[in-house]
Amino acid sequence: MYSRKPFYLIVAALFLVGLALMLHRHFVYEVPWLPGEKRQIWSVEAKVEFEASGQPVKASLAIPGSQPGFTLMNESAASPGYGLSFVQGEAGARAEWSIRAASGPQELYYKVDMMLDPFAKGPLSSPQPPITPVEVAEPYATAMDQLLSLARERSADGITLTRELLKELTSGGQNAELLAQYKAPGPLLVEMLTRAEVPARLLKGLQLEDGRRRQPLVDVVQVFDGERYDIFNPANGSQGRQEHLLLWEYHSAPVLDLVGGSNSRVTFTMLQQEQPVNVALAQKFDQPDWINVSLYNLPLEEQALFKGILLIPIGVLAVVFLRIIVGVKTSGTFMPVLIAMAFIQTSLLTGLVGFLLIVGTGLVLRSYLSHLNLLLVARISAVIIMVIGMIGFFSIVAYQLGLTEGMKITFFPMIILAWTIERMSILWEEEGPKEVVKQGGGSLLVAVMAFLAMNNEVIRHLTFNFLGLQLIVMAAVLLLGNYTGYRLTELKRFKPLVDELKHD
Repeated sequence: MYSRKPFYLIVAALFLVGLALMLHRHFVYEVPWLPGEKRQIWSVEAKVEFEASGQPVKASLAIPGSQPGFTLMNESAASPGYGLSFVQGEAGARAEWSIRAASGPQELYYKVDMMLDPFAKGPLSSPQPPITPVEVAEPYATAMDQLLSLARERSADGITLTRELLKELTSGGQNAELLAQYKAPGPLLVEMLTRAEVPARLLKGLQLEDGRRRQPLVDVVQVFDGERYDIFNPANGSQGRQEHLLLWEYHSAPVLDLVGGSNSRVTFTMLQQEQPVNVALAQKFDQPDWINVSLYNLPLEEQALFKGILLIPIGVLAVVFLRIIVGVKTSGTFMPVLIAMAFIQTSLLTGLVGFLLIVGTGLVLRSYLSHLNLLLVARISAVIIMVIGMIGFFSIVAYQLGLTEGMKITFFPMIILAWTIERMSILWEEEGPKEVVKQGGGSLLVAVMAFLAMNNEVIRHLTFNFLGLQLIVMAAVLLLGNYTGYRLTELKRFKPLVDELKHD
């Protein structure tokens, strides 16, 4: 007889190793079990890309420092083969890379950790910029003067003038529309304030949003009134420091100054790390060692990717439990997990409506294809094209109706939806609509349960911060796979026997 001891030893080893890794992360690196007291650490990675021409290269990138609302915790850079220096000059802090010769596509990385700190102070209140009038061609000069005249009547100083001027620029009037063709909102506002002899400078800020990749900088205008200053967003007219706005360059200098290259661009990836106060201050995640298995040691773009990937085993565990123990039938084994991942992007209600619309419409169209006697590959290809067309159509309709949530159905896995429609259509022909409803409803039920598990804040915290949890999930899946008893949905077969025993 085959011994089950090796199996249980493997399961026990997986469980104990996973638990040991989690305990080590908690007690040695002080990572909390639950999201509790913490400091928000925003890790921002700037990626500089350009084409080198084979000549000496010198790249100078503006970098942020401690400023009102943020404290700089740590900074580093990755530049294989390049010399690197952090310099402080009149144009603020900059990272400078240099190399004797380079050719072809080049990538340079700069990473900074900024702690959200309401008591932080920094060098943002630098000296006022000089007022240097600029000659403006007609008819733009007249349009500027007319808007300035209207705004000046309703203002008392430079800051209130800026506020009223932004109202005029966003009012949609004829002069505002003309000036919108002249310059972007940020440089336009600075030029008009300079024309009104109000000291102002153009800053570059980064709107922080967890998990965002390849984000550009936005224009921000700093307006002075004597020793006092205020911050304005020229795009929407808001006044004051916006929440989670990190000022990246605040000395009116170029963000990137490049010599020896062309076609340059700078993009930003950001990730919010919610760490306990002592862990954030000690910066233990910036000192990796072989036993500190942490995703925080990866580049930010990969961290943002893994934040979603590590939730998949939780969804798989939910599918295994509901199929093996409960006995829920689904259309496809792990299709509900992919649908649950789409629900995380779209929200549950929007995802359910989108799934039902696409699958329902797809079944109607697929029923017509069944009469054409196509080969399997051609039929599936046609279904895939129809799914893409339906997603595009529903997105356009949702946008036209003002339902912006409806446009998120593009997150659905198109190939999986196409195979789901194909399976359900064949099942309808062979087993009838009752079986289709049973398996389709089971798939949705499992997808919703997986979504509730994967979207839980505690689960998201544990999966990202404790990689040992993956081993415990593996042990649980192996144990469930060894179950050979009755499923809960099968127990209804014994109900007549129970009723008979009661009568006896």
